[in-house]
Amino acid sequence: MELKNKTAIITGAGKGIGKAAAIALAKEGVHLGLIARSTGDLEALKSELQGTYGINVFYASADISNRSEVEAAVQGLIGQLGSLDILINNAGIASFGKVAEMDPEQWEQIIRTNLLGTYYVTRAALPTLLEQQSGSIINVASTAGERGFATGSAYCASKFAVMGFTESLFQEVRKSNIRVTALTPSTVNTELASNAGLPIGDEDRMMQPEDVADLILAALKLPARVFVKAAGIWTTNPQ
Repeated sequence: MELKNKTAIITGAGKGIGKAAAIALAKEGVHLGLIARSTGDLEALKSELQGTYGINVFYASADISNRSEVEAAVQGLIGQLGSLDILINNAGIASFGKVAEMDPEQWEQIIRTNLLGTYYVTRAALPTLLEQQSGSIINVASTAGERGFATGSAYCASKFAVMGFTESLFQEVRKSNIRVTALTPSTVNTELASNAGLPIGDEDRMMQPEDVADLILAALKLPARVFVKAAGIWTTNPQ
């Protein structure tokens, strides 16, 4: 599928996988709507992409766990872009601790951000995709959405739920020619992983955000008649 002049909204676009996806799509000529909490990161990325690739870039600052902020951001960006072809739900948070020891507010915030945030953004964007009877939604989940691990109850619960949400959504919208994909990367060398205390290892051996962005592009470029339902990507030989 030709991506030039398509439009995309990406959450968590200021850093990591979201930023790498924005750069990869910009290289293909996709016009972008970027969402993150930090306007500084978004402004810097906008300047870089518009100046280098000659595309339209708009951004909105929003906490995706806040439904009213999400709805205002998504509707504003769709208005500025004029349409919406691609939605990449990437924003998320991670922290770990034992069930009996993690603060309940921290546990709940992971669910609000990773699950409800994905739901809020999707729900805000979906009417546009349904009206035009086409589009692609990519939800960045995790291998933590396929198997649990000690100290990961909140994060795993949120990502398992994203997988279930993705499965149900694609069954609802496939007859409207909307493709819905879940990606399940293992640990990626990002600021989020580092801050959560995950081993990110040597750059030459550890999965990079650009690797996930390449997978996103591959999924989006498939003919419109097919889609990737779920795809995992792993580091070949981690330290």
